[in-house]
Amino acid sequence: MTENSTARTVVAGVDGSTPALQAARWAAEEAVRRKVPLRLVQVVDITSVAAEFPVPRDFFTAMEEEGRRQLAETEATIRQDHPELDIDAVLRVDNLVRALIGMSHDADLMVLGARGSGGFRGLLTGSTAVALVAHGHCPVAVIRGAGADGAPPSHGPVVVGVDGSPTSEAALATAFEEAAARDTDLTVLHTWVEYASDVAYASARQYFIDWEGLETREHAVLAERLAGWQEKYPDVPVRRIVAEGRAAKRLLELAADAQLLVVGSRGRGGFTGMLLGSTSQALIHHAPCPLLIVRPTAASS
Repeated sequence: MTENSTARTVVAGVDGSTPALQAARWAAEEAVRRKVPLRLVQVVDITSVAAEFPVPRDFFTAMEEEGRRQLAETEATIRQDHPELDIDAVLRVDNLVRALIGMSHDADLMVLGARGSGGFRGLLTGSTAVALVAHGHCPVAVIRGAGADGAPPSHGPVVVGVDGSPTSEAALATAFEEAAARDTDLTVLHTWVEYASDVAYASARQYFIDWEGLETREHAVLAERLAGWQEKYPDVPVRRIVAEGRAAKRLLELAADAQLLVVGSRGRGGFTGMLLGSTSQALIHHAPCPLLIVRPTAASS
C-alpha cells in the first residue's frame, strides 16, 4: 500500500453477518495479493449495554462465546479457499470505535462489511465509520456490490476521484497501484465545480464569462497531475474525465461497472467534506463496488 508501508496486516471485522463474511473473503484476497497476514477481529462491545441496564455476567460470557464461534466459522471458511494464508483470529471486549482505531495502528488496511449485526450493528450508518476514517491510521475498505454469487465484483476498472488535495493525491497513488496489481484500467474523475443547486449552477454558467477557458485549464491541470504516475505505471490504461457537478453523483455513475472505487478521506473543491457529510453517506451506502478510503501520506500531509 502507498501509505503505512511498515504495517504488514490486513484486518477484517467479523460479526456473523453475510456482509461481514463477504468483506472477510475480500480481505483474504487482498492479503494473499499483498503477501501479508490476515487478521480477523470480532469486537464484543458491552459498553452500551452495561450503561443502559444491569445484566448478569452470564450474558457477557455468552456474547464472548458467540463471538468466538463466529470467528471460528469465518476462519474455517477463509481457509477453504486459502489454506496457506497466515490468519490470526482475535476477539476484543472493548468499545467498538476505540478498538477499531487502535487496531488501525498496525494495519495496512481495515476492511468492513457494508452493514452488519452484533458488535458492528450500524457501523456504517452513523458516527463509527466517520470516526474510523477521521481518526484511524490506515486506509479503510467498505465492501459493497455483491453479485448473485455473493462476491463483490472482480472485473472492471478502478475508479478514483481527485481534486489536488493531499488526500486525493494519496488516493491517486493508491488507485494506480491497485489498477496495476489488478491488471485493469484506471478511470480518473476530476470535478471542478461543486454547486448547491441547479439554480446556482445556471447562475454560475451565466456570470462566468470564460467558462470554456476554465474547463480547458482544468483539463491541463489533470494532465499535469497524471503525467508522473503514467510514467511510473506505463502499462495502466487511463481514462480521464473532467466534469462539472457533484462528485458523489459522478463517482457513483462511473463505479457502476468498476471493481474498486478509491477516494481520499477529505479534500477540497468538489470533494470538500467528502467523509463528513452527504457525499460520504452516498458513497458508503450506495457504491456499487468496494469503496477504498485513503488517508494522506506523511509526505503529503
